[in-house]
Amino acid sequence: MAGQPEQEQAGAVAQAERQRCRRTQGTFRLEVLGGALQEMGIGPGQEPASNLQEKELASQLRFETPKAKLIEAAQASIRSDLSEYPRALAAFEALQNDPEALAHWDMANYITMRKLGYNDHGRVHAFITGAAGVTIAHLLLDAGVKPDLIESGIGDADDVFLTVILGTMLHDIGNQVHRAGHEMHGVNLAMPILDRIMTPLYEDTFKRIKVRSFVLGAINCHDLNPPPLTIEAGITAVADGTDITKGRGRKAFKMGSVDIHSISALAVDQVVIEPGAQRPVRISVTMNNSGGIFQVEEVLASKVINTPLRDHIELHAATRPSGDEQILTRVRLEGSQFVVDLEAGGEVAVDVDNSAAEAAEAQAQSAPVPEP
Repeated sequence: MAGQPEQEQAGAVAQAERQRCRRTQGTFRLEVLGGALQEMGIGPGQEPASNLQEKELASQLRFETPKAKLIEAAQASIRSDLSEYPRALAAFEALQNDPEALAHWDMANYITMRKLGYNDHGRVHAFITGAAGVTIAHLLLDAGVKPDLIESGIGDADDVFLTVILGTMLHDIGNQVHRAGHEMHGVNLAMPILDRIMTPLYEDTFKRIKVRSFVLGAINCHDLNPPPLTIEAGITAVADGTDITKGRGRKAFKMGSVDIHSISALAVDQVVIEPGAQRPVRISVTMNNSGGIFQVEEVLASKVINTPLRDHIELHAATRPSGDEQILTRVRLEGSQFVVDLEAGGEVAVDVDNSAAEAAEAQAQSAPVPEP
């Protein structure tokens, strides 16, 4: 039949695309394609070490530009990870179709990108951060880490995921008012959305208001000002910090914002969130250029160190062996220091500011635990 081979080929491509969006819980992969990656996954001409390794690599979620692909893949990831948590899944479905939330994302992006020349802070960033946050929450729970909602006796795992997905996806909406003070603006703007989404999901008003407070805290603390005090708020901050690839930076660069933020974002090709060897979560960053270390140190590492997740996350960064003249090859976070492996050999330890972590620890020790 005429046209049948083309139809079969199109069907195979569609099936491959659907398969690309399927994943097992516990692995998140944010990547802008191009070039041969080293260290993460299987290189050209290499074979998997085992069937298990091949299966694990196949389950990693790959995010690609353009925007529609990013949102589609993030939706598939979130729905898969929330499939066993009906309240959290219902909250996600309601949020992504909420006209007020959609308008907030668009206007937050307008102010940050058009007026300030910043990277993406709109709907794509919200979906990517949501997918990353849910993955981190899964890994922590699987490792026996109790988020504050569970530790306090207020809620269960479903409430944790609801808090994470709502907090991560709404954390930047305050930018539509102004970048200055956007955290508190976000809290105020999120209130009616949260009440509209959560009221049908919680018959107990007393519990709903308590769970809502965790969402509001996550929004308020996502930029470490003030520092997060709960595990849920820490997840939101770290998930926000993982969206540092060049897919996000290219928009600002093309619009004329040429600064350390946009340039360094163009140097990050891939972020993978997966189970760690020594800690529940490992975040691995692949850079095509040493300039990407700014994104890793200033954006991501500071959010790991200055949140309650600092003892639960391994952070590693590596550059590709090709590209510009290599200054460093690998970076790893040890405590509050970056240990840098230099191309010429040897290593250098660099302190990272952890004053926010110390302040958070002092506040946490003096803060009373809420009654269930």
